[in-house]
Amino acid sequence: MSWARRILVRASESTWLRERAPRLRFVQRASRRFLPGEHLDDALAAARQLGTNDVSSLITHLGENVRDRAEAATVTRDYLGVLERIRTAALPAEISVKLTQLGLDIDREFCLANLIQLVKASAAGGSSARNSVWIDMEQSGYVEATLELHRRARQSHPNVGVCVQSYLRRTAKDVESLVAMGAAVRLVKGAYSEPPEIAFEKKADVDRNFWGLAQTLLSPEARRTGVRAVLGTHDHFLIARISDWAASQDVPRNEIEFAMLYGIQRAEQLCLARNGYRSCVLVSYGSYWFPWYMRRLAERPANTWFIARNLFAK
Repeated sequence: MSWARRILVRASESTWLRERAPRLRFVQRASRRFLPGEHLDDALAAARQLGTNDVSSLITHLGENVRDRAEAATVTRDYLGVLERIRTAALPAEISVKLTQLGLDIDREFCLANLIQLVKASAAGGSSARNSVWIDMEQSGYVEATLELHRRARQSHPNVGVCVQSYLRRTAKDVESLVAMGAAVRLVKGAYSEPPEIAFEKKADVDRNFWGLAQTLLSPEARRTGVRAVLGTHDHFLIARISDWAASQDVPRNEIEFAMLYGIQRAEQLCLARNGYRSCVLVSYGSYWFPWYMRRLAERPANTWFIARNLFAK
């Protein structure tokens, strides 16, 4: 792990910084590149604008590690409200949730019940749009529980997808299992602090694993089982390499979905949509944005220049 990425990941874990840094004007200004606002209306407005360009949205309310049942129930109700707003406005959007928001740290069965509420509500959105509830992947200690609850929810509700991270050494085996069940899988690189025996430390290794996993998710076997592959990367080289390889394998462009963050590579998002690929943008909102923001910078430390630019902006 590079020194810059290590610093950013540690910053994301700092309670002291989480409480103080969001008050700083330059941090607030810099974060707005990745965050349309702290309120749901801000996220929905962004999703509406993206939709006019045939770019779909993945909406997430920032937060994690809820340890109070009442709070987890409130988060669940809030997401039910998000789904209703998406349906009413006919937006090309889905939601993505962290299981620790839904009570995973409290009780696994309680968390599963909350998740299934959301999956049922999402399925009521109609048959024409994709209406999956996406489960975000968190630190390595949550991987096993996350995959278990995804599997259990999917037994009766197929419209639930799960995120996997290419920086974890175990992910290749996890992807094999997900391909066998024909799951919806969102592949990202990952940005938590993990020991070297669990996660790849070098960016080149993370990228190499991402490339191999993308091939698995777009393979003939994956297509036969009905896998929905969503590839989360802003890397021009990886996008071009995956696109060229998929074309050589006769994978239709409309079966390839790239996901990016709001505010990053906007021109690329629009270009992919115009060229027949599925293009999706993660749109986040909420007041608990600092840890998330630091992890987004850690995924690509070069983005820290946005902080420097806003530090000196008037």
